[in-house]
Amino acid sequence: MSKRTQKQYDNQSISSLKGADRVRKRPAVIFGSDGIEGCEHSMFEILSNSIDEAREGHGERIIVTRFADGSIEVEDFGRGIPVDYNENEQRYNWELVFCELYAGGKYDNQSADSYEFSLGLNGLGLCATQYASEYMDVEIYRDALKYTLHFEHGENVGGLQKEEVRRQKTGTKIRWRPDLKVFTDIDIPLEYYADTIKRQAVVNPGVTFVLKNQTAEGMDTQEFFYEHGITDYLGELVEGEALTPVQYFEAKRQGRDREDKDEYRVKLSVAFCFSNRHSHIEYYHNSSWLEHGGSPERAVRVAFVGAIDGYLRQGGKYLKNESKITFADVEDCLVLVSSSFSTQTSYENQTKKAITNKFIYEAMTDFLKQNLQIYFIENPDDAQKIAEQVLINKRSRENAEKTRLNLKKKLAGSIDLSNRVQKFVDCRSRDVNEREIYIVEGDSALGACKLGRDAQFQAIIPVRGKILNCLKADIDRIFKSDIITDIFKVLGCGVELKAKANKELSSFDLSGLRWNKIVICTDADVDGFQIRTLILTMLYTLAPTLIERGFVYIAESPLYEINTKDKVYFAYNEAEKADALQKIGEQKYTIQRSKGLGENEPDMMWLTTMNPQTRRLIKVSPSEAKATAEMFELLLGDNLEGRKQFIADYGAQYLDAADLS
Repeated sequence: MSKRTQKQYDNQSISSLKGADRVRKRPAVIFGSDGIEGCEHSMFEILSNSIDEAREGHGERIIVTRFADGSIEVEDFGRGIPVDYNENEQRYNWELVFCELYAGGKYDNQSADSYEFSLGLNGLGLCATQYASEYMDVEIYRDALKYTLHFEHGENVGGLQKEEVRRQKTGTKIRWRPDLKVFTDIDIPLEYYADTIKRQAVVNPGVTFVLKNQTAEGMDTQEFFYEHGITDYLGELVEGEALTPVQYFEAKRQGRDREDKDEYRVKLSVAFCFSNRHSHIEYYHNSSWLEHGGSPERAVRVAFVGAIDGYLRQGGKYLKNESKITFADVEDCLVLVSSSFSTQTSYENQTKKAITNKFIYEAMTDFLKQNLQIYFIENPDDAQKIAEQVLINKRSRENAEKTRLNLKKKLAGSIDLSNRVQKFVDCRSRDVNEREIYIVEGDSALGACKLGRDAQFQAIIPVRGKILNCLKADIDRIFKSDIITDIFKVLGCGVELKAKANKELSSFDLSGLRWNKIVICTDADVDGFQIRTLILTMLYTLAPTLIERGFVYIAESPLYEINTKDKVYFAYNEAEKADALQKIGEQKYTIQRSKGLGENEPDMMWLTTMNPQTRRLIKVSPSEAKATAEMFELLLGDNLEGRKQFIADYGAQYLDAADLS
């Protein structure tokens, strides 16, 4: 037996990553991920530098180009990055900017030339993105010179080149291709570019952003421009459907996060209105979208709840012993965009999706409380509308929660439901993988199916009376229907309601489903078709996932029963009828339309509808869900004009099946 070689662990075992390897071998540390999200963030780092220039008044246009090969170009018309020799550092600035982490022109907030408010404060982005690139080409125009640099896999090739030019405009153009040796995916979707650039246009008023996208046909171009920034954007969000006019508050503050920390400056701006049709909130800091909020989100929650609750108490709007409003009640009718800037920022991490500054939270809370108090005093009609809508939201939420709890209680139950659900006939098996539930039409079909089934794995529940059209009935009426609540008790998975007003009532859990197949079994006539459609509508409205995941089936019933001396043929359509008659040939036969399910003998029911070897089940497939939904909406929804047009166009095709006697 050979001895296992043991690696020594001593003073020579410790090593550090150097140069480009600091990023190339650990991209997630800088960009938050080595996947597409990290690649997207690397692009944003370059864009951020151009935005910082434009916001300081240097250049009013930024062009971003997405090339078909995955390369990216960002061009601005700012002052141009200083890249020549730096006497203070005794090095070339291009080495500091492109090859040194934590180097840049944004650290000295006291300098007249530094950035007051900056996206790229940490000095990581440009260098880190260069390190993570397959190549990077840089063109810089400043001091009547054109500077060029070329990098490959994080290393400079050819040094700094410069030449005199007559071009008057200054600026920086950087083109690079993210490296697939660093990121697992570099195909940044066009939607990410458009969304990111639009957000930057919103919080940088007066700056034009151009997005170019290279396709096989050429270069597609989009422009984004908001002259008045967040107020213009807010108007776009509400589309003229607001309870109150757009309000805009702004202020500047100065303070510190802790007594032992330096003071810093903060600029705050908030645009908002209230609407009973829209709700939307976005937070930005130093023009970076704060997807996870942080300090500004906490301030908005505290300030708006406090101000509106104070108004309600002062005006005696609460009912006796009524609970206080929550931010959920305010948020449901609030449309707000906040854009703040600060000379010092504490981000949760380099991806900048939330900030944690204590002073920004305190300053913004105080700023909002004061302005809201003045707004309510000066605009009593607006204050009244806001208060009433928030109370409506609160009471609706509380009623919905009460209904949800009652509904959950109503639909809950053990697997032995035979004594709790009227006329439900369970099967013996407890193996969910083989259990089937047949939803049948009426008591007569129940009797035939009960006698014809395999009691080991087939259960039955009858639809008693006409089932509600769940597309048109309101939620309260739906859950007052015994048959609907009984069906969902038996199914065991709860309900899912995707409409905003009813989301709180959702209790859906697919793991609670007690069946492998849900089989809708109705007669093959017009009445049976209507009942089948209403059952499908119920499932589509209250548990669409069951359809999407392929649990719902339709048992196809034969249209004709053809009897000869020694054989019975079943035909499910006219073509099969003709085929059967051809096979019978000269033999004597009788032919009749199939009886209703309730009139079938048990062995006939087993043979045609329930035997897995001979029955025909149609799976309601996910690919048909959208078309089915549209047809349900047309035939059973509120679109009266659409339904009239459909009947006018196609009604004649169904006249022969209609009972006009």
